[in-house]
Amino acid sequence: MTTTTSAILVDEAKGAFRQGTIERRDLRPDDVRIEIAYAGICHSDIHQAREEWGSALFPMVPGHEIAGTVTEVGPEVTRYAVGDRVGVGCMVDSCGECEMCRTDHENFCEKKTVWTYNDRFPDGEVAYGGYSRETVVSERFTCRIPDGIALDEAAPLLCAGITVYTPLRRWGAGPGTKVAVVGMGGLGHMAVKLAAAMGADVTVLSQTTSKEQDGRAFGASDYRATSEDSTWSELKGSFDVIICTVSADLPVDSYLALLKPFGAFVNVGLPENPQSVSFGALVGGDRIIAGSNIGGIKGTQEMLDFCAEHGIGATVEVISADDVDRAYDDVVGSKVRYRYVIDTSTITPAG
Repeated sequence: MTTTTSAILVDEAKGAFRQGTIERRDLRPDDVRIEIAYAGICHSDIHQAREEWGSALFPMVPGHEIAGTVTEVGPEVTRYAVGDRVGVGCMVDSCGECEMCRTDHENFCEKKTVWTYNDRFPDGEVAYGGYSRETVVSERFTCRIPDGIALDEAAPLLCAGITVYTPLRRWGAGPGTKVAVVGMGGLGHMAVKLAAAMGADVTVLSQTTSKEQDGRAFGASDYRATSEDSTWSELKGSFDVIICTVSADLPVDSYLALLKPFGAFVNVGLPENPQSVSFGALVGGDRIIAGSNIGGIKGTQEMLDFCAEHGIGATVEVISADDVDRAYDDVVGSKVRYRYVIDTSTITPAG
């Protein structure tokens, strides 16, 4: 049994979006039905809808930054009730039994992590994302959104927020540490806000200083243009952690030189090309190059609670269902400040 709901779909790679309908499964015992209020647009949505990361499933409903309200619960649901404010991020299922699942790292499930869209459940059901009026998700993959965060500002936290929160926590951002954030887009602006709230001294490293006023308002104490030679000489050996949020080719050795001994350069972007590094740049200072991949459900809930405690939400521009094609081009052109969020009430109801 299924239920018809309205959604924003794309039928082929690089195609235009259209409004239409999809089928959501009827509630299983541990499922919740969510009336989606807002869905964030992540750059990874664009990569997948334009089939830039390999073969994709079409028609596709992207979206893994979902915020809304519970409207129905299955008979075995214990964590949520009708009316609760909730969010769904990048994944919607895993085996729940392997070591990674048991240790709250469902994103590394040893059997299969089911991503929120462009994926299939083990029974063959297609996973459709959040550009929709409603969704049905297991309560295990649903997070509570505290009352202190507006739903439109909460939606991007389910991907952008947890993507940078995880490495900041893992690599010890806090009082007495210096953190650099490379790039200040959807991910970067959240990294600045979160690192500053953790008590770190934050510097933004961007191609230009065009966003400096915003960066300082978000909590950065310094803002430097990487296009200026003085940046590299003056900041040499300055940082404990560098969070790189961009997906462009970079002079990795030059960034490593900005780290203190024992510092970590952590990449959360996905450059299309292999990057090169001199081992001397690592060995010379006991430095680390690391990657980071979202976070588990427990960590995502911790991040949401931290944001509520510190009054943090994403800085968003709310758009309508008819604006998605334009928004995609704007994201690619770095014209959004700092996350587009779709008001899903503008999707024409199924009927």
